[in-house]
Amino acid sequence: MLFNSIAFAIFLPVVFVLYWFLFQKNLKARNFFLLAASYLFYGWWDYRFLSLIFISSLVDYIVGLRLEKTGESKKRAILLGISLAVNLGFLGVFKYFNFFADSFADLAALAGMKVHPSTIQVILPVGISFYTFQTLSYTLDIYRRKIRPTKDIIAFFAFVSFFPQLVAGPIERASHLLPQFLTEKNFDPEKARDGMRQILWGLFKKVVIADSCAVTVDYVFSNYTSMSGSSLFFGLFFFAFQIYGDFSGYSDIAIGTAKLFGFSLMRNFNAPYLARDIAEFWRRWHISLSTWFRDYVFIPLGGNRCSKARYIRNIIITFTVSGVWHGANWTFVFWGFLNGLYYIPLLLAGKQKSHTDAAAQHSLLPSIRESVQMGTTFLFTLLAWLFFRARTIGEAFDYLFRIFSASVFTVPHIMDGAKNMALVLVLVIVTWIHRKRDHEFEISYMPVWARWIAYAAAAAFVLINFGGEKSFIYFQF
Repeated sequence: MLFNSIAFAIFLPVVFVLYWFLFQKNLKARNFFLLAASYLFYGWWDYRFLSLIFISSLVDYIVGLRLEKTGESKKRAILLGISLAVNLGFLGVFKYFNFFADSFADLAALAGMKVHPSTIQVILPVGISFYTFQTLSYTLDIYRRKIRPTKDIIAFFAFVSFFPQLVAGPIERASHLLPQFLTEKNFDPEKARDGMRQILWGLFKKVVIADSCAVTVDYVFSNYTSMSGSSLFFGLFFFAFQIYGDFSGYSDIAIGTAKLFGFSLMRNFNAPYLARDIAEFWRRWHISLSTWFRDYVFIPLGGNRCSKARYIRNIIITFTVSGVWHGANWTFVFWGFLNGLYYIPLLLAGKQKSHTDAAAQHSLLPSIRESVQMGTTFLFTLLAWLFFRARTIGEAFDYLFRIFSASVFTVPHIMDGAKNMALVLVLVIVTWIHRKRDHEFEISYMPVWARWIAYAAAAAFVLINFGGEKSFIYFQF
């Protein structure tokens, strides 16, 4: 079920009313209702894949209890291995089997051998990478003795399948989200109002900004061989805001929806395009995934408590694995590797933690230095996004070479260019004004009349620009 669909517009208020008024006196019944609603939400797309969520949840629930009961290191390792095998096995079959089979055949061809790999015709289950990482973190943290397992199977299953963030995150940790299923809740009107604001802004970013930019981006990338360098640059520029509006919009809707039910999810985006270096960008972009890879890949590899050479190795491996997580294509692998390369100069200079606060912390506008830093970081990010968006690495380099031609200095001619630029400008201004707040549409400080004008304007733009139930980019991951 899509957030930007008529079905969800009916589903959400029905679940909200039943949750608060019918199941208010029994915590277990309330959690069971959320579990059923979440399975309905996911099964709306394809009910057959509910079995994957169920099996992952059941395996990790049992493994967690077993890990708690045994102190023998060998048995604990075997139990953890079962959890890893099941969860990563599902990912391997549904997401990566054909990719690795075809890649092996290509490698064999370079060695002069002909290999005809066996491939399988499967549909990639929506959100499998997200809920797999969420449930994996549970068993990993129990294995490390950072948390204790829950015996409440309903609460655990509801934690894994919680519908607001089931399909595209944020990827929650059990230490943060699971206890919220084990405590009674009372309706908080202010929290609900803030959730509605965040949902509205998320819809605005998705329906108005991302979907508008998508039309232009798809046209440019489909016809890039016949377009000027300036047009190609702005096609890539609009893709940066398409993917940001699309994915951060989903996160805003997810976080806002969770607030309606009394839950707090972690922030997933924090003004990433205002970052002053690539390290700050990754502290602000897809925060739940970045911190997941930090805690479960980077630190186990040795983190930064080692030699500079190993530190660099750990960074490159972590970013490359992150690229693999995003998709079964060499473009994603290269995208991750490239971001790792970006990080190395900061590491060598010891400046990877230079910017931990918001830009222009004590002023209205950024300094010239900060403006240059933000612009430079954004341009490097654009280059990386090219490999994320292109179908092949060869296509990405071809696109890049065509940008750097004499035609880059001509006036760009792309559909809806002025409209999209105006929308991007609105997004940037709103983001800048609220860069120090919990989310971009946290406008409770404004007078009532000004707030309602903002609400009405955002809602009107969403309704006017609603052009069908367009899927979210990160559903493919």
